[in-house]
Amino acid sequence: MSAEERRESVVRAAITEFSRAGYNGTSTEAIARRVGVSQPYLFRLFPNKQAIFLAASCRCLEDTRRVFESAAKGLEGEEALGAMAAAYQRLIADDPEKLLMQMQMYVAVAAAEAAGDHEFGKRVRAGWVELWDTVHLHLGADVDETTTFLAYGMLVNVLVSMGFPADHRIWSGFYLAARPPAQE
Repeated sequence: MSAEERRESVVRAAITEFSRAGYNGTSTEAIARRVGVSQPYLFRLFPNKQAIFLAASCRCLEDTRRVFESAAKGLEGEEALGAMAAAYQRLIADDPEKLLMQMQMYVAVAAAEAAGDHEFGKRVRAGWVELWDTVHLHLGADVDETTTFLAYGMLVNVLVSMGFPADHRIWSGFYLAARPPAQE
């Protein structure tokens, strides 16, 4: 297996481990064990634990961005909104580690910022901006619709991460609430 393939394995394993225990609760030993490599080899691939977490965070954001991009391809407005909402529902239902990794990512960025590490947050925010831009373009570059869509998406993230079932009530509310009321 090439070093690039091993890096990919580490990122996937890191998403699994960090999604379950967070940044502070995850050891690099657990990630190395999941991948089947030694810790010294892990640190040949990544300089430190934060770099592994950052790679996992960026992957999570990029995967979500790609899900939105794919779902909304060729669509605009309400059709794009519905397709992206449904695709996101499938993503976090089929791969709940992605949702949990997102939540851990926000906690880690807040902690890093509080500790004065602004570079980590800057890198994660760059991924978030790409996600925003993808949604924004597919929703007709309407700031209010983009904000509403992503705000309700965060609400869904919080509810599901707290154990609320991913049933039709939450998702129907997500879709309907993401649409601003018709103007009279």
